[in-house]
Amino acid sequence: MELIRSLRYSLHLIFRPFDGFWDLKHEKRGSLKAAVVILITLTITYIMRRQLTGFVFNTNDLSRLNIAVESLSVLIPFMLWCVSNWCLTTLMDGEGSFKDIIITTAYALTPLIIINLPLILVSNALSGNEGAFYYFFDSLAVFWTGALILIGTMVVHQYTLLRTIATTLFIIVGMGLILFIGVLFFSLLQQMYSFVFIIYREISFRL
Repeated sequence: MELIRSLRYSLHLIFRPFDGFWDLKHEKRGSLKAAVVILITLTITYIMRRQLTGFVFNTNDLSRLNIAVESLSVLIPFMLWCVSNWCLTTLMDGEGSFKDIIITTAYALTPLIIINLPLILVSNALSGNEGAFYYFFDSLAVFWTGALILIGTMVVHQYTLLRTIATTLFIIVGMGLILFIGVLFFSLLQQMYSFVFIIYREISFRL
């Protein structure tokens, strides 16, 4: 099945990223469907980790965890990265399309899944004195994923390493700007709604 082959390719890509990302784009070894599956799996993994991690390593208040909020904690940064990446690299002669960016970024998230799932089980068997083992693999997942995102950006846009690092910094700044504009926009909509609702109530009382 094509979807299974595309998902299995992510395991090859994380160990051979330069060849992997090149083939992902030019040889069509990946797919948008597989990228969506990886993103959904990561979201589920994140929610499971927040809820099921052993109490020694879990500082979350489980009574206040909300699945929708936890899901958005994964999906919003992902989309902000992709949109900001596409906007900036379009202006900076990047060769990757928006679809390429989504697929590349999603595949780069694979280490978070394959490391964090076992960590959920391990965290319930470790004591506080063995926390170095847990935090090592937790940090490994983050750094591995970060390196893959950096390499994926470099390969998909055909940038040099220095240009990729500079572009990545601009993308992060762009994410902040998009988030700020989004919050400002929804705040304006809320104020407009309140204004219209007050006028409606005034008219209703007078009638």
